[in-house]
Amino acid sequence: MWSENEASQAIGKTVYSGEGDKLGKVGQVFLDDQTGQPEFLTVNTGLFGSSESFVPVEGASIKGDDISVPYGKETVKGAPRVDLDGNHLAESDERRLFEHYGRGYDTNQGDGTVDARTGDALAGQGSEYADQRSAGHDTSGPNTDDAMTRSEEHLEVGTTSETAGRARLRKYVTTENETVTVPVKKEKAVLETEPVTAANIDDATEGPGISEEEHEVVLNEERVVVDKTVDPVERVRLGTETVTEEQTVNEEVRKEHIEVEGDVDQRR
Repeated sequence: MWSENEASQAIGKTVYSGEGDKLGKVGQVFLDDQTGQPEFLTVNTGLFGSSESFVPVEGASIKGDDISVPYGKETVKGAPRVDLDGNHLAESDERRLFEHYGRGYDTNQGDGTVDARTGDALAGQGSEYADQRSAGHDTSGPNTDDAMTRSEEHLEVGTTSETAGRARLRKYVTTENETVTVPVKKEKAVLETEPVTAANIDDATEGPGISEEEHEVVLNEERVVVDKTVDPVERVRLGTETVTEEQTVNEEVRKEHIEVEGDVDQRR
């Protein structure tokens, strides 16, 4: 089990699973009301630490700025969600958490309830804080030093890449009519007559005087012939380009404020 000093140092440290996965940072440490021993720590998981998961302190070890817990990432993220009554963890919630992590629940361990402590409260608590308070102590909790620490939450905004859609290049065939006008030539018979003159008398009297004859000419014409050829006209490829746009993130952050009462000179 952790000492009170180890518990006070745990706040803000990064927690890793038994497989080495990063889980988040420690937000609070919960102490058993009866024994005063650290019982649970909360890990800020989810996007921007938007969710708190409870993890038993037992089996956790501190190494520098890191804390290792003997549980897998999915086990921690799947821990039962707890609706705190102030900073108080009810016995029923404590029982559910122990059962989730495969630990037996002893109904005789303390009074079955635990309360949250911040790092400053743990650091100044002492083993007998309930009975020994110095002048200038924190009237809402155990002994502290002569100063309060004011903290603020700040957004840590980043980006992650994910699939937003798909584009596909597909080629298909359609049929359409194309009209082309083509000039064609054709021959036709033309009847010509000319009078018999001295110039053509010999041709006119070359045959018998009276006879039956036939003359024939062959008529030709052009016919339209259609053929098809395939010609490449353009090349099309599918690529990607990156554009940058701005998105606004709106998230609530908490800030602590300290007020002073009484006849006090304010100095900075």
